[in-house]
Amino acid sequence: MGWSALLIETEDVAGWRAELTRRRHAGELVATEIVPGERTVLLDGVPSPDRTAALIAGWTPSGAAAAAEGPVVELPTVYDGEDLPLVARHWGMSVDEVVERHTGTGFRVAFCGFAPGFGYLTGLPDELRVPRLETPRTRVPAGAVGLAGEFCGVYPRESPGGWRLIGHTDAVLWDADREPAALLSPGTRVRFRPADG
Repeated sequence: MGWSALLIETEDVAGWRAELTRRRHAGELVATEIVPGERTVLLDGVPSPDRTAALIAGWTPSGAAAAAEGPVVELPTVYDGEDLPLVARHWGMSVDEVVERHTGTGFRVAFCGFAPGFGYLTGLPDELRVPRLETPRTRVPAGAVGLAGEFCGVYPRESPGGWRLIGHTDAVLWDADREPAALLSPGTRVRFRPADG
């Protein structure tokens, strides 16, 4: 990223992103971008990386701020994914119970990647992790709702993919003509609900 960037490696990405964002708004941190990843937070456009690193070393992640932030996006979902029965067996419950558990979970966008508009959603407990497909599908339709490892996600456009598909939504996750173009961004809280009809 160049000489004006810092990378924080952490298990608390949401907490650090919230704390750094708060500090930037308060004028205590200068950075043009704060970009969360799976286990990292990248700061770009930092005028003095050495001084900023020393400053950050005295801060702690703000878990409370991370829990309270972010708008809520509701995604109406049809639970008809081809992997839904497999997920039900993996979770040791019925298909209806999987839907109930999924719609009852408060998800949060931890970070974005893979494709424009694709948010990696956290919120499921460790015991509900689902393995990826051994061989990815060559075509996953736009709007497919899937699970992989600790994450849930919605494919913003047709693409290859190895996630376990449990349903689909008609929500438009990426629209270059919309501001902002991405429906989901880091910190956004996401609720799935069964689509009407």
